[in-house]
Amino acid sequence: MIVTGKALGSRRPLFADWSIPIPPDDANGDGDGGLTLRDLIERIVVQQVSLFRKRQHDRQFLRALTAAEISDAVDRGKVDLGGSEVPIQNVDEEQAIHNAIQAFEDGIYLVVIDEQEQNDLDKQIFLNAESRITFIRLTMLSGG
Repeated sequence: MIVTGKALGSRRPLFADWSIPIPPDDANGDGDGGLTLRDLIERIVVQQVSLFRKRQHDRQFLRALTAAEISDAVDRGKVDLGGSEVPIQNVDEEQAIHNAIQAFEDGIYLVVIDEQEQNDLDKQIFLNAESRITFIRLTMLSGG
């Protein structure tokens, strides 16, 4: 499954597309696994918290870069050799899940799966290897 992120009014994506494996309990698509949008958001948050922790850990160490890695980093606008002295941030996984669910309920973002907007956190959803999950950040109007 591919995960994408967009913001209303912006052509640029919020982040580079990335993929996640199909949840094992929904791999056959028959719905017996009982995967809900709430479950999917939770799984994505847990995965992202884990990746964040790994990136923080990896940045604590100096590393040698190849010429290709330096060139790619220059193209992205930042060359990072690691060895960061920034203290490790403690991320509360349960709070991150709560915040993501609350933001959905508050209308901060939409979730579209295979071109179908998902409105119900507890409705069963069906995914396959080609599914595309899009998070759309809504823009709040000021002064309105």
